[in-house]
Amino acid sequence: MANYDFAVLKQFRYERVLNEDSITHALTLLGTLPVGNSSDHAQAIVRIEKTALTADQAEQLLPALLKDTKLIEGTDIYTWLFGWLNASADRPDVKINIIHPATEVHVRKYSTQEVAIVHETPALYESIVKPYISAFPPSRTKWVDNILNGVSEVDKILFRDPAPETGYVILPDMKWDLTTISSLYLVAIAFNRDIRSLRDLNKAHIGLLKSIRREAARVAKDRWGLEQGSLRMFIHYQPSYYHFHVHIVNANYVGLHGMSAGQAHLLDDIISLIECDPDEGPSILQRMTLTYTLGEQHGLYEPMRAAQRDLGYY
Repeated sequence: MANYDFAVLKQFRYERVLNEDSITHALTLLGTLPVGNSSDHAQAIVRIEKTALTADQAEQLLPALLKDTKLIEGTDIYTWLFGWLNASADRPDVKINIIHPATEVHVRKYSTQEVAIVHETPALYESIVKPYISAFPPSRTKWVDNILNGVSEVDKILFRDPAPETGYVILPDMKWDLTTISSLYLVAIAFNRDIRSLRDLNKAHIGLLKSIRREAARVAKDRWGLEQGSLRMFIHYQPSYYHFHVHIVNANYVGLHGMSAGQAHLLDDIISLIECDPDEGPSILQRMTLTYTLGEQHGLYEPMRAAQRDLGYY
């Protein structure tokens, strides 16, 4: 893994803003960064997000951490001010995520885009979506293999079951700052490479899904004291990468785009649906029509939009 330290980031050559998110207080930038120790630069995506204030800072926030203020407005009992905090090694101002080298697929994914609702019938899955998924080279999920094989992020693994068919790891998601419990964000990644998406799940996977639910709750309680019912666990469709994983988020964390209807499916609901399946034959997830949003930069957007005309929904 490359060392993206302060000196390397100072060499970032800015090109344009890909996305401005006022909800998460983040900017996603497109530019270039050096490749290794050479003078060559490669395309890079850098997402800079302001970190959240935490309750353990509350007592010292105004008397010790506040550096300066500027009055915005005041009326009667209400006053608004801008404020600046002192620099602190224990309280970073921003969290920085880097994709480098970044492909055009990454650029499209992280760009601001309009979305559309599409309906994916089993027939459309077979004719459009499944070939799209199968066309992705293994290199696209090499970073996942590195986690599963113990090459990277070894010190972050919170739970590991190495069974090839039913095993998985649980670790912090790259979107979490590793500090703020109210925005806790973990991910469970399965070892079974045959499960590419929600469509591949069937009754044989109930044990895996229930184990993820159970162990995620145990880890959250043991590590952070979060009680039963404190986690929201969900599966994306379409996912951002086609290797089965489950998102595990503090139930009080709101405002994430990835938790929207039309993308997130609660793990509990998926388990219940599969349990209704007969013991033989295709699962309900393979038989049902799935409705979801696609961004206009997604590789499935054009073919799926074109296919909607023949479905007769509207």
